[in-house]
Amino acid sequence: MATIIPFRGIRYNPEKVKNLDSVVTPPYDVIDQAAQDQYYLRHPYNIIRLEYGKVLEDDCPGSNRYSRAAAYYSEWIREGVLVRDREPALYLYDQEFSAGGRKKVRSAFICAVKLEPYEKGIVLPHEETMPKHKADRLELMRACRANFSPIFSLYADPEMAVTRILRDSVTGRTPDAAFRDENGEDHRLWVISDREAIGSVQRIMEEKRIFIADGHHRYETALNYRAERMGSGDTGNEAYNYVMMALVNLYDPGLVILPTHRLIKNAGEGDVSALPRRLDEDFQLEEFRLSPQRDNFKEFLTRLADLGTDTSGRRLHRHVFGIYPGAGRLYLASLKNENGLKDLMPPGRSQAWQGLDVSVLHCLIIEKHLGIGPELLARGEHVTYTREEEGALAAVDNGEYQLAIFLNPTLVEEVTQVAANGEKMPQKSTFFYPKVITGLVINSLL
Repeated sequence: MATIIPFRGIRYNPEKVKNLDSVVTPPYDVIDQAAQDQYYLRHPYNIIRLEYGKVLEDDCPGSNRYSRAAAYYSEWIREGVLVRDREPALYLYDQEFSAGGRKKVRSAFICAVKLEPYEKGIVLPHEETMPKHKADRLELMRACRANFSPIFSLYADPEMAVTRILRDSVTGRTPDAAFRDENGEDHRLWVISDREAIGSVQRIMEEKRIFIADGHHRYETALNYRAERMGSGDTGNEAYNYVMMALVNLYDPGLVILPTHRLIKNAGEGDVSALPRRLDEDFQLEEFRLSPQRDNFKEFLTRLADLGTDTSGRRLHRHVFGIYPGAGRLYLASLKNENGLKDLMPPGRSQAWQGLDVSVLHCLIIEKHLGIGPELLARGEHVTYTREEEGALAAVDNGEYQLAIFLNPTLVEEVTQVAANGEKMPQKSTFFYPKVITGLVINSLL
């Protein structure tokens, strides 16, 4: 099944960069312009210049964010800012963070994974992608011939065998890299070049399938890039036949998924104003009285979670959403006829896909009552995705958006079940928290 190999990672030289927290960033797709400016100012060697460079007014085909990234990358290697590990390695990576008021540690291992088309059923997606994002990533890959950030993916190992092998191989060792990031999260990285440990992990992973959690655009871009690079003499072992991934066990106790909420704009004013009334066709609406200070909003979110899940966090097979059209009016919308869901949802989809909160939301609210179907959704002009809950209220109140819709998080087992069926969820169905950091390890595709 899955083929994973060690690789000679390129990492920041501690003699040149004393504090890794000054040069790393989250993945590019969660960085807005303000954050981009901040990372530029933080350090002249910040990875932002490679992964997500600025667009300048005088950019042209021969001089642009991609050519500048390639120039910085070459310069930093030449100056010894970035150095390549001497031996091929796997990289054990721990992230320590807080979620729901509790401390958690999520363990991953970074490796190179052989690129496989989705139809082979070895590497499986779970979300739709956007063409413009893949075009951007392909230009960067062409210019730099490297992976600057690992794709975050999942595999099933209920015995925790892989983690145990890797953990045993670093017993008694201090991390090769360790720092605390801007959000107070701790990152620890160990370089593992022990051939016996690597071989044991490879044999276990040969029996596994890989589920992409975060990085669908980068994976599909890597497939396109490989198609461009392949020639008649291709052996299958060239670096461009692989892509860098951070693999997390589905059974890892630190695996957390948070909800991604929707903000709506550019919809017909009549559609938005009439939405609460129209939803009565399929949903039971319960108005929640927001206080003028919004200090009971967390109570609303707790109510939303309680209606959708039981005390252990399992889905209650009840689809419920928070609807905020502004002016302090907040509603809980619960699907009336759960048993009749199949007749309401598009045919030709599995029961697992039809039962997703995000599927119900997009089909029975966003498309049916707001008129935003797949084509309009793909343009990116009507729906914005956010984790900011109170910020979503403010965005509607200040007129930037017309409507905020709040969801409960997708469950891990829902992700893998839909992916195993060969289906894809609507875009931004999941937010695996925390994000895998960019800048710890670089994978050369030369």
